[in-house]
Amino acid sequence: MTDLQMSLIGIAGVFVAGVFTYNKIQEYKAKKSVERAFSTDHDDVLMRTGDTPPASGARHEPTRQEPSFSLDSAAPGVAGGEASAAASALGAVAAEFETDADPTAPPAAPRANSVTPAAEQATALVDPLIDCLLPLALEGAARGDKLLPVLQTLRMVGNKPVHYIGLAVSGDWEPIVHGGVYTKLQGGVQLASRSTALNELEYSELVTRLRAMADEIGAEPEIPDMIEVMAEARNLHRFVAGHDAQLGVNLQTNGAPWAISTLLGALEKQGFDVRPDGRYVMPDGEGGHLFSLSTNVTLAEETTPRLTLLLDVPCVAPARDGFGAMVACAKSLVGRLDATIVDDYNQPLSDTALSEIAGQVQDFYAEMNDADIPAGSIRALRLFS
Repeated sequence: MTDLQMSLIGIAGVFVAGVFTYNKIQEYKAKKSVERAFSTDHDDVLMRTGDTPPASGARHEPTRQEPSFSLDSAAPGVAGGEASAAASALGAVAAEFETDADPTAPPAAPRANSVTPAAEQATALVDPLIDCLLPLALEGAARGDKLLPVLQTLRMVGNKPVHYIGLAVSGDWEPIVHGGVYTKLQGGVQLASRSTALNELEYSELVTRLRAMADEIGAEPEIPDMIEVMAEARNLHRFVAGHDAQLGVNLQTNGAPWAISTLLGALEKQGFDVRPDGRYVMPDGEGGHLFSLSTNVTLAEETTPRLTLLLDVPCVAPARDGFGAMVACAKSLVGRLDATIVDDYNQPLSDTALSEIAGQVQDFYAEMNDADIPAGSIRALRLFS
């Protein structure tokens, strides 16, 4: 055997050994990745109440309450909706993150007496009460200019938004912006919306896309346990479904049906705006609206005998007194349009009946407050969108 043949055999042996070693390394990395993905050390922040951790294996069950916007037999058929509650399922969650004690812990929601504007924005974007937290450990400090284009590729999963914040070199968590420099990232996918809870398919898609995105920015994601996340999502959606209340009062004409064309003038004088989609809304003075109005007919109709004013109860802060403003508007329109305030069965609604409903609305607001999801707050607006 010649020297050339011996050399080729030696080279081939080295090559085979290298391929074998490389495959073993990749196999080890894959194994560790799977172990991380299905680890069970995720902290169930949604179900934690106060500072006392739950007993091992115990699960906090919601206490259901049944506030209602319908009246008793003295005034049957009042227009409105039931709002069955699961307020205690969420409780007053103390989601404080101890980043000094544990460098891998998620970002802290600052205490009320030390909230900075940037920290407040960060907590609104990635909220431990309504989001599944997704810590991302960076290999080194990274600029927002580099991170933002990559993060934009994962902003929605199904109909659930995904947001990100970063730990700035100043030591504060803040929304990621151009020009900022960040040493850690924190993602959050909303656990529930008005329509659905985050489901297994959406979560699996999230994990796959999150890992690909993390590789692109040089980060290592910490993936929460799917079973725990699904339980949190269902509990939160149960609360949302139980408090998805829309409350209406109707105006019935005392004479001939109103012409839609003449209604426009009366509604504009009353302060209503006409939105591009054809909805009539009463502005709240800050870009939102207090309540809306429906003509109860299609765009092709020229007249209507009935108008309905509708309050989206969890989306209006108690301080704005959305129900009181809606009733006051209805009473004003009674004079302008020669109408009567009625329920869904055309029974007149007395001031006493309306006062009873107003009291039930206040009870409803108290339940949302107890669940740390105040009506009209950023948290509530995200959930009831």
